[in-house]
Amino acid sequence: MVFEDRTDAGRQLADRLIVYRSAAPVVLALPRGGVVVGAEIAAALDAPLDVVVARKIGAPDQPELGIGAIAPGGVTIIDDYAIGVLGISADRIDRVIERETREMERRLQLYRGDRPPLQIGGCTAILVDDGLATGVTARAAIEAVRMQRPDRLVLAVPVCARESLPAFRALVDDLICLAAPQDFRAVGLWYRTFDQTSDEEVIDLLARARRAVSPVPGMAGPSQT
Repeated sequence: MVFEDRTDAGRQLADRLIVYRSAAPVVLALPRGGVVVGAEIAAALDAPLDVVVARKIGAPDQPELGIGAIAPGGVTIIDDYAIGVLGISADRIDRVIERETREMERRLQLYRGDRPPLQIGGCTAILVDDGLATGVTARAAIEAVRMQRPDRLVLAVPVCARESLPAFRALVDDLICLAAPQDFRAVGLWYRTFDQTSDEEVIDLLARARRAVSPVPGMAGPSQT
């Protein structure tokens, strides 16, 4: 299966997630690309849309090599084995975490402004990304969402590395993945168009979602905390 673009992937995922519409879910997307997918799902389910900004922790000398991730709420996931193999000191890891924490907070402010996060306690939360390889940032995001005690946590992705599926199924209440190729290699290979999503596009999609969602009795509103 190859998706035309993230919008196409979001629409196809929405068809599988429509069963959750009556549960008045909250859609939470991983920026940037996941927001494009999540916006289509939120529109189809008439659900509010918000972001979960998780950040990969890259090795100090090889930033593309993920050795962990952080997410809001103080969530930190570290691959101790990789750190041991690479011989990275605790001080260097702490500096990377500090830098990525600042970037995470900057992006949260950029995307959300002064608006509080949506209250998801007791709700059905649908966490969305545009694809999962190792999924270290998604793991951190799942942990951050779990801390808010949703009644049900659903992970929805268009494509996922087949070997990653069992681990993610164990972390959530429901996993919707449209394609799980054996020879995965990279998320972008499963899209005909996989352009980089800009911050401006993320902000615009979130604003559109706020304007479009219909009031539903019992729907999650802004958190007061």
